Amino acid sequence: MSGPLAGYVVVDLTRALAGPHAAMMLGDLGARVIKVEQPGSGDDTRGWGPPFAGSESTYFLSCNRNKQSIALDLKDEDGRATLEALIRKADVLLENFRAGVLDRLGFTTARLLELNPRLVVLSITGFGHDGPEAGRAGYDQIAQGEAGLMSLTGSGPDDPQRVGVPIGDLLAGMYGAYGVVSALLERERTGRGQVVRTSLLAGIVGVHAFQGTRWTVAGEVGRAQGNHHPSIAPYGLFRCGDGHVQIAVGSEGLWQRFCAEFGLDPREPGLATNAERVAAGRRLVELIEAAFAPFGADELLRRLAAAGVPAGRVRSLDEVYDWPQTRSQGLLIDVEHAAIGGITLPGPPLRFFDQAGPDGEVETTRTDHAAPPVLNADEEEIRSWLAG
Repeated sequence: MSGPLAGYVVVDLTRALAGPHAAMMLGDLGARVIKVEQPGSGDDTRGWGPPFAGSESTYFLSCNRNKQSIALDLKDEDGRATLEALIRKADVLLENFRAGVLDRLGFTTARLLELNPRLVVLSITGFGHDGPEAGRAGYDQIAQGEAGLMSLTGSGPDDPQRVGVPIGDLLAGMYGAYGVVSALLERERTGRGQVVRTSLLAGIVGVHAFQGTRWTVAGEVGRAQGNHHPSIAPYGLFRCGDGHVQIAVGSEGLWQRFCAEFGLDPREPGLATNAERVAAGRRLVELIEAAFAPFGADELLRRLAAAGVPAGRVRSLDEVYDWPQTRSQGLLIDVEHAAIGGITLPGPPLRFFDQAGPDGEVETTRTDHAAPPVLNADEEEIRSWLAG
């Protein structure tokens, strides 16, 4: 395998999405990821559907590429012994059990680091490992609500909506992988592993961005307001002659060019500054949609591009995956699955380049991707490797 983490071994005890996503990110970077699953049933997501491809859940396929699978019963002596052997040879262990589960199986944090002092342990929970609500189960939509994200998403303050993907899980996984790589880097200096902890709550609060400081600094509570930005205007979704377009007028220079293109007065009272335009709200939207009404989306996007105004359409997912730009960025990969044959998966979001090639820049991004494994597919190979 190639990639920045080639040669590192990751033991993945996680299930569902946050932990598997973190482990998949490490696998995308070249690490050998060994997914430990429950005999018979495996990861819960193997049964999450429809849709299924044959007997395989497309949910499971979304977060388990570039991994091997071994089934171990951790309540059984052989299962625990095999896990101990894996830990001794691993660089990273990932777990997202509820608090106390690993301890009861005999794998306390102290025991893990006793088995392997260089081990980096990533632990993901729903709401944190301590504090008054540490014991709560972590489910994405509940975390989206509890962490304030749903209050910012929707058509208005009385219409809270979840994000259309399990963003709390995904963010926890992304922050977890970022923490693992940082701990591995520190291990190069200290020679010791450590424990990295994050949660769905932390992942969502970590991306509150300007909405967070809007409250902590300015004392304003952000609320959902549909498809228009609360601090920049015009910035959002606007109707046109045959659909919608999105525009982002993020500076006064862009506002001047935008107005010149569509015959508007940039110095109109109440619209001359960004603060005034934000305050104008619906009036500004109506003015722009009246200017856009004579144009279809394609023509409108051409005019906006010619004026240098950032703009775009709203694509459905089939349109995204058929878009040549998506394929050009390595965001689709073709793999051969043991049970269902050739399939196409969404690909890793990172690319790597070496500037030292004989002809200049050379892409070194990993391309030898593996399909998500069927349950216990790699037991023989893994046990042979452990036996030396």
